Amino acid sequence: MDRRNALKKTGLLAGATLAVPSILSLLQSCKNEPRLGWQPLFFTEEEAKTVSSLIDMILPRTDTPGALDVKADMFIDKVIAKTYDGKGQQQMRDAIANFNEDCKTNFGAIFTELGEDERIKVLKDKEASSGKFGRGVWGTAVGKQEPVGFYRSMKSMAIWAYFTSEEIGENVLRYDPIPGGYEACKPISEVGNRWSL
Repeated sequence: MDRRNALKKTGLLAGATLAVPSILSLLQSCKNEPRLGWQPLFFTEEEAKTVSSLIDMILPRTDTPGALDVKADMFIDKVIAKTYDGKGQQQMRDAIANFNEDCKTNFGAIFTELGEDERIKVLKDKEASSGKFGRGVWGTAVGKQEPVGFYRSMKSMAIWAYFTSEEIGENVLRYDPIPGGYEACKPISEVGNRWSL
């Protein structure tokens, strides 16, 4: 082995020795940072994290899958990207920004940076202060609809995405892909869980 190669290898070894602790600390610092496992079509990464965190608090995983397990956040992103016009999309961006600004003002940080207790307080506050959806007939509102705001509309979209997902429709709700005969008068106790179809 010549001297030049020996010096190169010694330099590389010294550099690696210095770099390894820095790399390990960098990896460890990223461990608790929320990350997205998907590429949003409409949301920015920060907006997607906010929506994902919010709907995870609304429909968390229990003995049944949660909203994130059935990819409700991805569904909402796709709906907004493909069905909202430019004005509606801008209103959604503004609503998310206002929601995070409200969290900063009242709790000191944006929603994704709050602890679970603070997030629960945010949800309780929004639940109490948000407008309610009016009555409807076959999906059409009856009478004047008051503004519901970001929280209530996101909650509604999350529930819609959740209950229309294949996972929930087939494995949580009652599901019969080939329904049998019609029984007009059946006691509700015999029906059991809600039907997905």
